[in-house]
Amino acid sequence: MNKNAVNWFEIPVNEMSRAKKFYETVFSLELSMLPMPDVEMAAFPMNEGGEHSTGALIKCEGYVPSKLGTMVYFTCDDVQINLDIAVKAGGKVLNPKTAIGEHGFIAHIEDSEGNKIGLHSIK
Repeated sequence: MNKNAVNWFEIPVNEMSRAKKFYETVFSLELSMLPMPDVEMAAFPMNEGGEHSTGALIKCEGYVPSKLGTMVYFTCDDVQINLDIAVKAGGKVLNPKTAIGEHGFIAHIEDSEGNKIGLHSIK
C-alpha cells in the first residue's frame, strides 16, 4: 500500500467558535467552515498530495469531546512552542514535552473543548 493509513479525522467540539479560535491560535493556521446540513464543521488546511492527513472540528449530535479514546497528533516545529501557546489560549498541559528517542518529542494537551490531543516534533 503506497498511501497513509489515515486520511481524515474529526475532533468533537461543544462550541465551534471557541474551538476554531483555539486551534487557529495554537497552530497559526486558518480553518475553513464546511457547508454541511445539520453539522458544523471547520476544516484544517490541506495540501493536495502533501504529507500527512487532515481533518476537521465537528459539532454534531452524537459527537462528544473527551480525553478518552483515539488521540490525534499534530506536527509542530517545536512541541514546547505550541505547548506555551496552547496554555495562553485556554488549553491545559496534560503531559509535558517528552523525548521519544530518535523520533523526537511529544506532549499532550487538553484543548478548549476537553479533548486530549498530541503534539509531535523532531526538535
